[in-house]
Amino acid sequence: MSESPIALDKRRPGSIYETNMSPTAIDDLRGIRTFARGVHPPSLKHLAREVPVEVLPSPGAVTVPLLQHTGAPCEPLVKPKQAVTLGQKIGSSETFISAAVHASIAGVVQMGSVATLPNGRHVRTIPIQADGQQLAGKALWEDVFGGDWLTDAAGRFEPSAIVQSVREAGVVGLGGAAFPTHVKITPNPKKPVDTLLVNGCECEPYLTADYRLMLEAPGPIVAGAMLAAHACGAGRLVLAVEDDKQAAAEAMEKAAKGTLLKVVVVKTKYPMGGERQLVLAVLKREVPTGGLPLDVGVVVMNVGTAAAVARAVLRGKPLTHRIVSVTGRGVAIPKNLLVPIGVSYGELIQYCGGLTPQAARVLAGGPMMGQAVPALSAPVTKGTSGVVVLTEEDVRQVQETSCVRCGRCVDVCPLRLVPTKIALASRHKDWDLARRYYVTACCECGCCAYVCPARIPLTQLIRVGKAHLPKN
Repeated sequence: MSESPIALDKRRPGSIYETNMSPTAIDDLRGIRTFARGVHPPSLKHLAREVPVEVLPSPGAVTVPLLQHTGAPCEPLVKPKQAVTLGQKIGSSETFISAAVHASIAGVVQMGSVATLPNGRHVRTIPIQADGQQLAGKALWEDVFGGDWLTDAAGRFEPSAIVQSVREAGVVGLGGAAFPTHVKITPNPKKPVDTLLVNGCECEPYLTADYRLMLEAPGPIVAGAMLAAHACGAGRLVLAVEDDKQAAAEAMEKAAKGTLLKVVVVKTKYPMGGERQLVLAVLKREVPTGGLPLDVGVVVMNVGTAAAVARAVLRGKPLTHRIVSVTGRGVAIPKNLLVPIGVSYGELIQYCGGLTPQAARVLAGGPMMGQAVPALSAPVTKGTSGVVVLTEEDVRQVQETSCVRCGRCVDVCPLRLVPTKIALASRHKDWDLARRYYVTACCECGCCAYVCPARIPLTQLIRVGKAHLPKN
Protein backbone atom coordinates (compact mmCIF):
# COMPACT_ATOMS: atom_id res chain seq x y z
CA MET A 1 0.00 0.00 0.00
CA SER A 2 1.36 3.43 -0.90
CA GLU A 3 2.00 5.96 1.80
CA SER A 4 -0.48 8.78 2.37
CA PRO A 5 0.30 12.31 1.13
CA ILE A 6 0.59 13.42 4.76
CA ALA A 7 3.26 10.85 5.50
CA LEU A 8 5.19 11.84 2.42
CA ASP A 9 4.95 15.53 3.20
CA LYS A 10 6.28 15.07 6.74
CA ARG A 11 9.57 13.96 5.21
CA ARG A 12 9.71 16.65 2.51
CA PRO A 13 12.62 19.05 3.21
CA GLY A 14 11.32 22.46 4.19
CA SER A 15 7.80 21.17 4.76
CA ILE A 16 5.74 22.83 7.49
CA TYR A 17 5.69 19.40 9.08
CA GLU A 18 9.48 19.33 9.44
CA THR A 19 10.28 18.86 13.14
CA ASN A 20 14.02 19.42 13.30
CA MET A 21 13.93 23.24 13.17
CA SER A 22 16.55 24.87 15.34
CA PRO A 23 15.11 26.44 18.53
CA THR A 24 16.84 29.70 17.65
CA ALA A 25 14.70 29.88 14.51
CA ILE A 26 11.78 30.73 16.77
CA ASP A 27 13.64 32.42 19.61
CA ASP A 28 15.03 35.10 17.31
CA LEU A 29 11.51 36.35 16.64
CA ARG A 30 10.93 37.44 20.23
CA GLY A 31 10.69 41.09 21.16
CA ILE A 32 9.24 44.16 19.51
CA ARG A 33 10.84 44.92 16.15
CA THR A 34 11.08 47.96 13.93
CA PHE A 35 13.02 49.43 11.00
CA ALA A 36 14.99 52.62 10.44
CA ARG A 37 13.34 55.81 9.21
CA GLY A 38 9.63 56.02 8.42
CA VAL A 39 7.04 58.39 9.89
CA HIS A 40 4.25 58.44 12.47
CA PRO A 41 1.14 60.02 10.91
CA PRO A 42 -2.04 60.21 13.04
CA SER A 43 -3.70 56.79 12.78
CA LEU A 44 -7.31 58.03 12.92
CA LYS A 45 -8.40 54.41 13.14
CA HIS A 46 -10.71 55.16 16.07
CA LEU A 47 -13.42 56.10 13.58
CA ALA A 48 -14.05 52.48 12.57
CA ARG A 49 -11.81 50.11 14.54
CA GLU A 50 -14.49 49.11 17.05
CA VAL A 51 -17.22 48.73 14.41
CA PRO A 52 -17.90 45.03 13.64
CA VAL A 53 -18.06 44.02 10.00
CA GLU A 54 -21.50 44.34 8.40
CA VAL A 55 -22.60 42.53 5.26
CA LEU A 56 -23.60 45.02 2.58
CA PRO A 57 -27.09 44.25 1.25
CA SER A 58 -26.85 42.62 -2.16
CA PRO A 59 -26.68 45.36 -4.81
CA GLY A 60 -28.91 45.52 -7.86
CA ALA A 61 -25.89 45.35 -10.14
CA VAL A 62 -22.11 45.06 -10.13
CA THR A 63 -19.45 45.99 -12.66
CA VAL A 64 -16.55 43.53 -12.61
CA PRO A 65 -13.30 44.86 -14.14
CA LEU A 66 -11.33 42.43 -16.28
CA LEU A 67 -8.09 43.93 -14.96
CA GLN A 68 -7.97 44.43 -11.21
CA HIS A 69 -4.60 42.83 -10.54
CA THR A 70 -0.94 43.12 -11.47
CA GLY A 71 -0.32 41.43 -14.80
CA ALA A 72 -2.26 40.65 -17.97
CA PRO A 73 -5.96 41.51 -18.27
CA CYS A 74 -8.56 38.78 -18.51
CA GLU A 75 -10.60 37.94 -21.57
CA PRO A 76 -14.36 37.61 -21.06
CA LEU A 77 -15.78 34.09 -20.86
CA VAL A 78 -19.42 35.16 -20.94
CA LYS A 79 -21.64 37.07 -23.34
CA PRO A 80 -24.39 39.67 -22.89
CA LYS A 81 -27.77 38.26 -21.79
CA GLN A 82 -26.08 35.16 -20.38
CA ALA A 83 -27.20 34.09 -16.90
CA VAL A 84 -24.41 33.62 -14.36
CA THR A 85 -24.31 32.23 -10.85
CA LEU A 86 -22.45 33.52 -7.81
CA GLY A 87 -18.82 32.48 -8.10
CA GLN A 88 -18.93 31.56 -11.79
CA LYS A 89 -15.72 32.36 -13.65
CA ILE A 90 -16.44 35.17 -16.12
CA GLY A 91 -12.94 36.25 -17.15
CA SER A 92 -9.60 34.50 -17.45
CA SER A 93 -6.15 34.63 -19.03
CA GLU A 94 -3.61 31.97 -19.96
CA THR A 95 -0.80 34.33 -18.94
CA PHE A 96 0.96 33.16 -15.76
CA ILE A 97 0.90 36.59 -14.10
CA SER A 98 -2.82 37.24 -14.16
CA ALA A 99 -5.88 36.40 -12.06
CA ALA A 100 -9.30 35.13 -13.07
CA VAL A 101 -12.42 37.12 -12.18
CA HIS A 102 -15.75 35.72 -11.05
CA ALA A 103 -19.35 36.83 -10.74
CA SER A 104 -19.92 38.34 -7.30
CA ILE A 105 -23.71 38.14 -7.60
CA ALA A 106 -26.14 35.91 -9.49
CA GLY A 107 -27.67 37.64 -12.47
CA VAL A 108 -27.59 38.41 -16.17
CA VAL A 109 -24.55 39.73 -18.03
CA GLN A 110 -25.05 43.13 -19.63
CA MET A 111 -23.27 44.76 -22.55
CA GLY A 112 -19.56 45.21 -21.80
CA SER A 113 -18.33 48.65 -20.81
CA VAL A 114 -15.19 50.53 -19.80
CA ALA A 115 -14.52 51.89 -16.32
CA THR A 116 -11.87 54.29 -15.04
CA LEU A 117 -10.18 53.01 -11.91
CA PRO A 118 -8.57 55.24 -9.26
CA ASN A 119 -5.13 54.43 -10.69
CA GLY A 120 -6.23 56.16 -13.90
CA ARG A 121 -6.44 53.03 -16.02
CA HIS A 122 -9.37 52.56 -18.37
CA VAL A 123 -10.32 48.88 -18.19
CA ARG A 124 -12.94 46.68 -19.79
CA THR A 125 -15.65 45.43 -17.48
CA ILE A 126 -18.44 42.88 -17.32
CA PRO A 127 -21.60 44.44 -15.86
CA ILE A 128 -24.04 42.02 -14.18
CA GLN A 129 -27.65 42.83 -13.39
CA ALA A 130 -28.88 41.01 -10.29
CA ASP A 131 -31.51 38.37 -10.95
CA GLY A 132 -33.12 35.82 -8.67
CA GLN A 133 -32.40 35.06 -5.03
CA GLN A 134 -29.07 36.32 -3.71
CA LEU A 135 -26.89 35.02 -0.92
CA ALA A 136 -26.90 37.79 1.67
CA GLY A 137 -26.66 38.72 5.33
CA LYS A 138 -25.53 36.11 7.83
CA ALA A 139 -25.63 33.38 5.19
CA LEU A 140 -23.10 35.28 3.07
CA TRP A 141 -20.79 35.86 6.04
CA GLU A 142 -20.92 32.16 6.90
CA ASP A 143 -20.18 31.26 3.29
CA VAL A 144 -17.12 33.53 3.16
CA PHE A 145 -15.63 33.39 6.66
CA GLY A 146 -17.88 31.29 8.89
CA GLY A 147 -17.72 27.74 10.18
CA ASP A 148 -14.76 25.66 11.27
CA TRP A 149 -11.44 25.91 9.46
CA LEU A 150 -9.01 23.01 9.54
CA THR A 151 -5.55 24.21 10.46
CA ASP A 152 -3.96 20.79 9.98
CA ALA A 153 -5.22 20.08 6.47
CA ALA A 154 -2.23 21.29 4.47
CA GLY A 155 -0.63 17.85 4.28
CA ARG A 156 -3.69 16.50 2.49
CA PHE A 157 -2.83 18.52 -0.59
CA GLU A 158 0.06 18.42 -2.97
CA PRO A 159 1.72 21.86 -3.25
CA SER A 160 0.83 22.01 -6.95
CA ALA A 161 -2.84 21.37 -6.13
CA ILE A 162 -2.87 24.28 -3.68
CA VAL A 163 -1.29 26.57 -6.27
CA GLN A 164 -3.84 25.50 -8.90
CA SER A 165 -6.81 26.04 -6.55
CA VAL A 166 -5.56 29.51 -5.67
CA ARG A 167 -5.12 30.35 -9.34
CA GLU A 168 -8.59 29.12 -10.28
CA ALA A 169 -10.07 31.19 -7.45
CA GLY A 170 -8.47 34.40 -8.73
CA VAL A 171 -6.80 35.17 -5.40
CA VAL A 172 -4.55 38.25 -5.36
CA GLY A 173 -2.84 40.27 -2.66
CA LEU A 174 -5.63 41.99 -0.74
CA GLY A 175 -3.34 44.47 0.97
CA GLY A 176 -3.52 46.74 -2.08
CA ALA A 177 -0.84 45.52 -4.52
CA ALA A 178 -3.18 42.87 -5.99
CA PHE A 179 -0.30 40.66 -7.18
CA PRO A 180 -1.57 37.19 -8.19
CA THR A 181 -1.07 34.92 -5.18
CA HIS A 182 -0.49 31.72 -7.13
CA VAL A 183 2.65 33.30 -8.58
CA LYS A 184 3.98 34.09 -5.10
CA ILE A 185 3.47 30.61 -3.69
CA THR A 186 4.71 28.67 -6.71
CA PRO A 187 8.03 27.08 -5.65
CA ASN A 188 11.12 28.49 -7.36
CA PRO A 189 14.07 26.04 -7.22
CA LYS A 190 16.49 28.90 -7.78
CA LYS A 191 15.09 30.89 -4.84
CA PRO A 192 14.00 28.51 -2.07
CA VAL A 193 11.68 29.89 0.61
CA ASP A 194 12.15 29.21 4.31
CA THR A 195 9.63 31.68 5.82
CA LEU A 196 6.06 32.70 5.11
CA LEU A 197 5.44 36.11 6.70
CA VAL A 198 1.77 37.00 7.14
CA ASN A 199 1.19 40.75 7.22
CA GLY A 200 -1.36 41.95 9.77
CA CYS A 201 0.09 45.42 10.29
CA GLU A 202 -2.35 47.59 8.29
CA CYS A 203 -0.22 50.68 8.90
CA GLU A 204 -2.15 53.01 6.57
CA PRO A 205 -4.13 55.63 8.56
CA TYR A 206 -7.91 55.18 8.88
CA LEU A 207 -8.06 51.60 7.54
CA THR A 208 -9.35 48.85 9.85
CA ALA A 209 -10.48 46.04 7.51
CA ASP A 210 -7.60 43.70 8.36
CA TYR A 211 -7.91 44.48 12.07
CA ARG A 212 -11.58 43.48 12.09
CA LEU A 213 -10.83 40.34 10.05
CA MET A 214 -8.22 39.22 12.60
CA LEU A 215 -10.70 39.81 15.43
CA GLU A 216 -13.78 38.29 13.83
CA ALA A 217 -12.40 35.54 11.55
CA PRO A 218 -8.91 34.45 12.61
CA GLY A 219 -9.57 30.81 11.69
CA PRO A 220 -9.33 31.09 7.91
CA ILE A 221 -6.21 33.26 8.25
CA VAL A 222 -4.38 30.50 10.12
CA ALA A 223 -5.67 27.79 7.80
CA GLY A 224 -4.69 29.76 4.70
CA ALA A 225 -1.24 30.52 6.07
CA MET A 226 -0.62 26.82 6.68
CA LEU A 227 -1.70 25.97 3.14
CA ALA A 228 0.37 28.72 1.55
CA ALA A 229 3.46 27.74 3.53
CA HIS A 230 3.05 24.13 2.45
CA ALA A 231 2.72 25.21 -1.19
CA CYS A 232 5.83 27.39 -1.28
CA GLY A 233 7.95 25.11 0.90
CA ALA A 234 8.31 27.43 3.88
CA GLY A 235 9.28 25.71 7.11
CA ARG A 236 8.49 28.72 9.29
CA LEU A 237 5.27 30.71 9.58
CA VAL A 238 5.16 34.14 11.22
CA LEU A 239 2.29 36.59 11.52
CA ALA A 240 3.25 40.19 12.34
CA VAL A 241 0.90 42.65 14.08
CA GLU A 242 1.66 46.23 15.14
CA ASP A 243 1.69 46.94 18.87
CA ASP A 244 -1.37 49.21 18.66
CA LYS A 245 -3.48 46.16 17.69
CA GLN A 246 -3.04 44.06 20.82
CA ALA A 247 -6.55 42.61 20.64
CA ALA A 248 -5.85 41.32 17.14
CA ALA A 249 -2.54 39.80 18.26
CA GLU A 250 -4.31 37.97 21.08
CA ALA A 251 -7.06 36.71 18.77
CA MET A 252 -4.51 35.39 16.29
CA GLU A 253 -2.43 33.74 19.03
CA LYS A 254 -5.52 31.94 20.30
CA ALA A 255 -6.50 30.76 16.80
CA ALA A 256 -2.93 29.64 16.04
CA LYS A 257 -2.52 27.63 19.24
CA GLY A 258 -1.20 24.16 18.46
CA THR A 259 0.05 25.15 15.00
CA LEU A 260 3.43 26.27 13.72
CA LEU A 261 2.20 29.83 13.15
CA LYS A 262 3.94 32.26 15.50
CA VAL A 263 2.55 35.74 16.19
CA VAL A 264 5.08 38.52 16.67
CA VAL A 265 4.48 42.14 17.62
CA VAL A 266 6.24 44.96 15.79
CA LYS A 267 6.44 48.68 16.51
CA THR A 268 3.66 50.87 15.15
CA LYS A 269 5.29 52.90 12.43
CA TYR A 270 4.50 53.81 8.85
CA PRO A 271 5.12 52.00 6.46
CA MET A 272 5.52 48.86 8.60
CA GLY A 273 3.07 47.10 6.27
CA GLY A 274 5.48 47.42 3.35
CA GLU A 275 7.07 44.10 2.41
CA ARG A 276 10.65 45.31 2.59
CA GLN A 277 10.17 47.05 5.91
CA LEU A 278 8.33 44.12 7.48
CA VAL A 279 10.92 41.56 6.40
CA LEU A 280 13.66 43.73 7.88
CA ALA A 281 11.80 44.41 11.12
CA VAL A 282 10.78 40.81 11.80
CA LEU A 283 13.53 38.71 10.24
CA LYS A 284 16.44 41.19 10.11
CA ARG A 285 16.88 40.42 6.42
CA GLU A 286 17.35 43.27 3.98
CA VAL A 287 15.66 42.91 0.61
CA PRO A 288 18.09 44.16 -2.07
CA THR A 289 17.28 47.39 -3.91
CA GLY A 290 14.90 46.57 -6.72
CA GLY A 291 14.53 43.04 -5.38
CA LEU A 292 11.73 41.03 -3.79
CA PRO A 293 11.33 39.24 -0.43
CA LEU A 294 11.78 36.03 -2.42
CA ASP A 295 15.42 37.06 -2.92
CA VAL A 296 15.97 36.55 0.82
CA GLY A 297 13.88 33.41 1.15
CA VAL A 298 10.61 35.01 2.25
CA VAL A 299 7.05 35.13 0.91
CA VAL A 300 4.89 37.92 2.36
CA MET A 301 1.11 37.55 2.41
CA ASN A 302 -1.66 39.81 3.71
CA VAL A 303 -4.06 38.36 6.30
CA GLY A 304 -7.02 38.81 3.96
CA THR A 305 -5.14 36.98 1.24
CA ALA A 306 -4.43 34.08 3.62
CA ALA A 307 -8.14 33.81 4.39
CA ALA A 308 -8.92 33.80 0.65
CA VAL A 309 -6.39 31.00 0.14
CA ALA A 310 -8.15 28.89 2.78
CA ARG A 311 -11.52 29.48 1.15
CA ALA A 312 -10.16 28.60 -2.29
CA VAL A 313 -8.44 25.37 -1.26
CA LEU A 314 -10.65 24.02 1.52
CA ARG A 315 -14.02 25.08 0.13
CA GLY A 316 -13.39 25.52 -3.57
CA LYS A 317 -14.75 29.08 -3.49
CA PRO A 318 -13.33 31.95 -5.59
CA LEU A 319 -12.56 35.49 -4.48
CA THR A 320 -15.87 37.31 -4.94
CA HIS A 321 -16.11 39.42 -1.78
CA ARG A 322 -13.77 41.31 0.51
CA ILE A 323 -13.90 43.52 3.63
CA VAL A 324 -13.66 47.25 2.95
CA SER A 325 -13.34 50.06 5.50
CA VAL A 326 -15.57 53.00 4.61
CA THR A 327 -14.31 55.71 6.89
CA GLY A 328 -13.07 59.26 7.30
CA ARG A 329 -14.59 62.42 8.67
CA GLY A 330 -16.34 63.02 5.38
CA VAL A 331 -18.69 60.03 5.66
CA ALA A 332 -21.66 60.08 8.02
CA ILE A 333 -21.27 56.65 9.69
CA PRO A 334 -17.87 54.94 9.27
CA LYS A 335 -18.21 51.18 8.89
CA ASN A 336 -16.40 48.00 7.93
CA LEU A 337 -18.32 46.16 5.23
CA LEU A 338 -18.17 42.78 3.52
CA VAL A 339 -18.91 43.74 -0.09
CA PRO A 340 -19.06 42.07 -3.52
CA ILE A 341 -16.30 42.87 -5.99
CA GLY A 342 -17.67 45.32 -8.56
CA VAL A 343 -20.08 47.25 -6.35
CA SER A 344 -19.74 51.01 -6.79
CA TYR A 345 -18.02 53.35 -4.33
CA GLY A 346 -21.20 55.39 -4.26
CA GLU A 347 -23.29 52.49 -2.95
CA LEU A 348 -20.86 51.88 -0.10
CA ILE A 349 -20.92 55.53 0.90
CA GLN A 350 -24.70 55.68 0.64
CA TYR A 351 -25.03 52.64 2.92
CA CYS A 352 -22.84 54.46 5.45
CA GLY A 353 -25.21 57.42 5.62
CA GLY A 354 -23.80 59.40 2.71
CA LEU A 355 -21.31 62.23 2.60
CA THR A 356 -21.14 64.94 5.23
CA PRO A 357 -21.40 68.61 4.17
CA GLN A 358 -17.64 68.92 4.71
CA ALA A 359 -16.73 66.02 2.39
CA ALA A 360 -14.19 67.06 -0.22
CA ARG A 361 -12.39 64.01 -1.62
CA VAL A 362 -12.95 60.26 -1.85
CA LEU A 363 -9.88 58.01 -1.82
CA ALA A 364 -9.43 54.38 -2.78
CA GLY A 365 -7.19 53.30 0.09
CA GLY A 366 -5.70 55.50 2.78
CA PRO A 367 -4.33 59.06 2.68
CA MET A 368 -0.67 58.01 2.37
CA MET A 369 -0.85 55.70 -0.65
CA GLY A 370 -4.47 55.97 -1.76
CA GLN A 371 -5.66 57.54 -4.98
CA ALA A 372 -8.60 59.81 -5.66
CA VAL A 373 -11.72 58.10 -6.97
CA PRO A 374 -12.59 59.58 -10.39
CA ALA A 375 -16.33 59.01 -9.95
CA LEU A 376 -18.51 57.39 -7.30
CA SER A 377 -19.79 55.03 -9.99
CA ALA A 378 -16.31 53.44 -10.17
CA PRO A 379 -16.26 49.77 -9.08
CA VAL A 380 -14.57 48.30 -6.04
CA THR A 381 -11.80 45.88 -7.03
CA LYS A 382 -9.99 43.06 -5.24
CA GLY A 383 -7.31 45.50 -4.11
CA THR A 384 -9.72 48.00 -2.53
CA SER A 385 -9.01 47.79 1.19
CA GLY A 386 -10.68 51.05 2.11
CA VAL A 387 -12.76 54.01 0.99
CA VAL A 388 -11.63 57.11 2.87
CA VAL A 389 -13.64 60.31 2.60
CA LEU A 390 -11.60 63.38 3.50
CA THR A 391 -13.02 66.78 4.49
CA GLU A 392 -12.08 70.22 3.23
CA GLU A 393 -9.91 70.66 6.30
CA ASP A 394 -8.12 67.36 5.59
CA VAL A 395 -7.20 68.32 2.03
CA ARG A 396 -6.54 72.00 2.50
CA GLN A 397 -3.67 72.76 0.16
CA VAL A 398 -0.56 74.61 1.23
CA GLN A 399 1.10 76.38 -1.67
CA GLU A 400 4.06 74.50 -3.10
CA THR A 401 7.40 76.28 -2.86
CA SER A 402 10.91 75.50 -4.01
CA CYS A 403 12.91 72.69 -2.46
CA VAL A 404 14.97 74.05 0.46
CA ARG A 405 17.41 71.10 0.47
CA CYS A 406 16.48 70.24 4.04
CA GLY A 407 16.93 66.52 3.49
CA ARG A 408 13.84 65.49 5.44
CA CYS A 409 12.64 63.27 2.60
CA VAL A 410 15.95 61.42 2.70
CA ASP A 411 15.80 61.09 6.48
CA VAL A 412 12.43 59.31 6.43
CA CYS A 413 12.69 57.23 3.25
CA PRO A 414 12.59 53.59 4.44
CA LEU A 415 14.43 52.51 1.28
CA ARG A 416 17.26 55.04 1.68
CA LEU A 417 16.51 56.76 -1.64
CA VAL A 418 16.78 60.47 -2.45
CA PRO A 419 13.14 61.30 -3.29
CA THR A 420 13.72 64.96 -4.16
CA LYS A 421 16.30 64.02 -6.81
CA ILE A 422 13.98 61.42 -8.35
CA ALA A 423 11.06 63.86 -8.36
CA LEU A 424 13.15 66.64 -9.91
CA ALA A 425 14.32 64.31 -12.67
CA SER A 426 10.73 63.27 -13.31
CA ARG A 427 9.49 66.88 -13.37
CA HIS A 428 12.08 67.68 -16.05
CA LYS A 429 11.30 64.46 -17.94
CA ASP A 430 14.84 63.21 -17.55
CA TRP A 431 13.84 59.56 -17.38
CA ASP A 432 17.39 58.26 -17.61
CA LEU A 433 18.40 60.30 -14.57
CA ALA A 434 15.32 59.11 -12.69
CA ARG A 435 16.34 55.55 -13.45
CA ARG A 436 19.84 56.16 -12.14
CA TYR A 437 18.32 57.42 -8.89
CA TYR A 438 16.40 54.10 -8.62
CA VAL A 439 12.92 55.42 -9.34
CA THR A 440 11.65 51.86 -9.83
CA ALA A 441 12.79 50.90 -6.32
CA CYS A 442 10.43 53.43 -4.71
CA CYS A 443 7.47 51.77 -2.95
CA GLU A 444 5.40 54.99 -3.15
CA CYS A 445 4.73 54.96 0.59
CA GLY A 446 4.39 58.76 0.69
CA CYS A 447 6.68 59.38 3.67
CA CYS A 448 8.68 61.93 1.69
CA ALA A 449 5.67 64.00 0.66
CA TYR A 450 4.30 63.81 4.20
CA VAL A 451 7.32 65.55 5.72
CA CYS A 452 8.22 67.93 2.87
CA PRO A 453 8.05 71.53 4.17
CA ALA A 454 7.87 72.84 0.60
CA ARG A 455 4.76 70.69 -0.03
CA ILE A 456 6.27 69.26 -3.24
CA PRO A 457 4.13 66.36 -4.53
CA LEU A 458 7.10 64.01 -4.44
CA THR A 459 5.16 60.75 -4.56
CA GLN A 460 3.04 61.85 -7.50
CA LEU A 461 6.09 62.99 -9.45
CA ILE A 462 7.81 59.67 -8.79
CA ARG A 463 4.72 57.81 -10.02
CA VAL A 464 4.87 59.84 -13.23
CA GLY A 465 8.50 58.86 -13.66
CA LYS A 466 7.67 55.19 -13.21
CA ALA A 467 4.85 55.40 -15.71
CA HIS A 468 7.10 56.87 -18.39
CA LEU A 469 10.04 54.50 -18.02
CA PRO A 470 8.66 51.65 -20.16
CA LYS A 471 8.05 54.09 -23.01
CA ASN A 472 11.68 55.15 -23.26
